[in-house]
Amino acid sequence: MDNPFDMVVIGGGVNGCGIARDSAGRGLRVALVEKGDIGGATSSASTKLFHGGLRYLEYFEIRLVREALKEREVLLRAMPHIAWPMRFVLPYHRDMRFEGETPASRLLSLVMPWLKGRRPGWVIRLGLFLYDHLGGRYLLPGTRAVSLAQDEAGAALRPEFRKAYEYSDVWVQDSRLVSLTARDAAERGAQIMVRAEMVQAQRVDGLWHVTLADGRVLRARVLVNAAGPWVQQVLGATGAAKQAKVRLVRGSHIVVPRMFGHERCYFLQGTDGRIIFAIPYEQDFTLIGTTDVDHAGPDVPPEATEAERDYLIAFANRYFRQPLTADDVVWSFSGVRPLYDDGAGDARAATRDYVLALDTDGPPLLSVFGGKITTFRKLAEHALEKLAPYLPAMGPDWTAGAALPGGDFPATEVAQRLAALRAALPFLPDAQVLRLFRCYGSEVAQVLGNPASGADLGRDFGAGLSEAELRWLMRHEFARSAEDVVWRRTRLGLHLSTEQIDRIDDWMREALATG
Repeated sequence: MDNPFDMVVIGGGVNGCGIARDSAGRGLRVALVEKGDIGGATSSASTKLFHGGLRYLEYFEIRLVREALKEREVLLRAMPHIAWPMRFVLPYHRDMRFEGETPASRLLSLVMPWLKGRRPGWVIRLGLFLYDHLGGRYLLPGTRAVSLAQDEAGAALRPEFRKAYEYSDVWVQDSRLVSLTARDAAERGAQIMVRAEMVQAQRVDGLWHVTLADGRVLRARVLVNAAGPWVQQVLGATGAAKQAKVRLVRGSHIVVPRMFGHERCYFLQGTDGRIIFAIPYEQDFTLIGTTDVDHAGPDVPPEATEAERDYLIAFANRYFRQPLTADDVVWSFSGVRPLYDDGAGDARAATRDYVLALDTDGPPLLSVFGGKITTFRKLAEHALEKLAPYLPAMGPDWTAGAALPGGDFPATEVAQRLAALRAALPFLPDAQVLRLFRCYGSEVAQVLGNPASGADLGRDFGAGLSEAELRWLMRHEFARSAEDVVWRRTRLGLHLSTEQIDRIDDWMREALATG
């Protein structure tokens, strides 16, 4: 029988791919098993931010916020093509009241009962001060006060909002983060197996025997359960005696036509104590989200309900001059967050920190609960710290200074790199060149095959998606269907018709069949 893997990772979301990449870069023999597409579930349905989690300060999750704040700039340096700085505008007026309670608001109400139900300005300023200083900043500017009567950010807002605070976080293309992390893992030796479902895992003679739906059996010294919403199902398939609980929380988003002309995001506080974001999205749209609703089970498809849609619309309408209706929603998506069940009564209060549960009753089994895309790299490091005693050949940490494919240039050079690419591709529209750069960075020439004209790109499937780009995504980024391409690798589904997407699917099936 073949030599066993050092590690088999179950789950191709951002945490599973991050662990596989880190492990492969340390010289381990790794296989990753994903039953669907890379990043096909929770990791492609986030709010698409590398952020510290400003609101988590209200729940005193200081460790999580500090780690996430430090990671923002580490990750920005590693992937300046798919992540970029974004300024967030937090409108405020003194009569805003909130029905929801947090540990911080309860403490405030005891000390100053006249503030019950309200976040006073000094609390917001204190939170933003901590946000600026907990993790250190080098690339990102700090907080400032904004007069909405004078700043263009005020033009889209209702007139009662005359003051705001502005702070920094980072936008990231979440699906591309996952596919590029998986690709980097593969280039470092990991075997990435998509459309490969694990049906059973058993401890046999000091090793894990992992059985796939197609009958293949993988042997490994260590098993990592990074199955996200299915983490408890995978635990059940291993026969593990101790099973921690997971709490499934659905976060829904809506996409509407562009609501404002600038490139900043709005951080909006609701009367129920929740917050949502309104973010410039895919050039022509605004992304609004998210909700926090308990979800029935991992096999129940997550969809934005009418109630969630209407909640987000009503929330936004309390702030924006131009009211939204259900007819304005061009797309919606939902993701299920597999949070560690800490017993919180309210879904929004459930911890966003991650928990790594190690079972050493035989060959080690590490299960991952929770986590945010912002902390995926640190989560992987911590996972390997736990597993180090069982993998003595493992090398040292290495990911902090390592770029993802296409991101091997300084974040300060984005503008000049984009200008050079536009000069090299004068036959393509500026918007298409921008999209290509934000997908592939320094690798655009390899993706397109160094074209001299548009004809060199092959068939045009619409919205600037070419045959050359499709072939690249199939060969290097594990894409197997039109859905993989237009809703995850590129997000071009917002610009394509159903007929165009069907033609992409037909072409990909034929290409896969003919090799």
